Amino acid sequence: MSLIVPVILSGGSGTRLWPMSTPERPKQMLALTAEQTMLQLTAARAVGERFDAPIVVANARHTELIEDQLAAIGVRPQALILEPVGRNTAPAIALAALAAPDPSAPLLVMPSDHVIGDVAAFQQAIEAALPLVEDGWLVTFGITPDAPETGYGYIKVGAPIASGVHRVDRFVEKPPRDVAEAMLASGDHAWNGGIFLFRADAFLDALAQHEPTMLDAVRRSLAQGDRSGSRLHPAAAAFAEAPSESIDYAVMEKADRVAVVPVAMGWNDVGSWDALHAISQADDAGNAFGGEVIAVDTANCLARSDGARIAMVGVSDLIVVASGNDILILPRGRSQEVKKLLEAMKG
Repeated sequence: MSLIVPVILSGGSGTRLWPMSTPERPKQMLALTAEQTMLQLTAARAVGERFDAPIVVANARHTELIEDQLAAIGVRPQALILEPVGRNTAPAIALAALAAPDPSAPLLVMPSDHVIGDVAAFQQAIEAALPLVEDGWLVTFGITPDAPETGYGYIKVGAPIASGVHRVDRFVEKPPRDVAEAMLASGDHAWNGGIFLFRADAFLDALAQHEPTMLDAVRRSLAQGDRSGSRLHPAAAAFAEAPSESIDYAVMEKADRVAVVPVAMGWNDVGSWDALHAISQADDAGNAFGGEVIAVDTANCLARSDGARIAMVGVSDLIVVASGNDILILPRGRSQEVKKLLEAMKG
């Protein structure tokens, strides 16, 4: 079987972790959970004798950042595909599938900004999926849920097909709280973590069947684009004609042979400052600090700075983030409202 080609999706704009994460330097380019950046950690999960060099699909404005960060860990992408405009995950993955030199190669599709604490469990899940992938199945990895999260999509895990691999019964949109609690209690649902494994040609065949207009636009964008070394620049006009759809809507919810590997691997999408606090090393008072922070009589706070010194006295359950000229202060539990704040700042 061909080497697995990691496909790293790095098109995110990074608004939810403002002010550290910005469109110029989104969260995957930051060292939020370790000494390495989230992009570097993602690439490092898929290195070794089973893996080929990665294909990275990214926003064109991050070209040098991505190349520098990957070079720093000894990873040289076989292709860096620079999207002229964001069109969601299905067209981005189509770009990678068309650029893969071997159509039968398995593509391991990974967002660049997720945390996986147990990489060994992830590797075992990949091994479990490979026989079905070789046979043309589209496989997703279902994250074992530990809370009734309403911010994630879910997968209903169906009948077993092979050891550790099940048919997908259905995909469930982000549910209200009572539905999420019922799915958690049922024990037969997993979070949809947005990580996939399938042959390039199997994905393209499914796209041709279910979203032919998208596939045509992406094909033309590559044919009309240009290449400079490992950098691919799809043609902007053609790529903009691709419908902006997620892979779930475009393919996974419609295709016939879709499987899921349920896996507990310490996954987190670090979608907010609260989420980062939850997975950070905390002191005895529940505080997680980064950068220059001085705290007295302070409990259950997240404070991070990339420059200014933060001083805190007699407070609890706060998130304080200082970056450049911007300072964010809000109560714990409300960090999903950062997007509202950015909208208010616009105008």
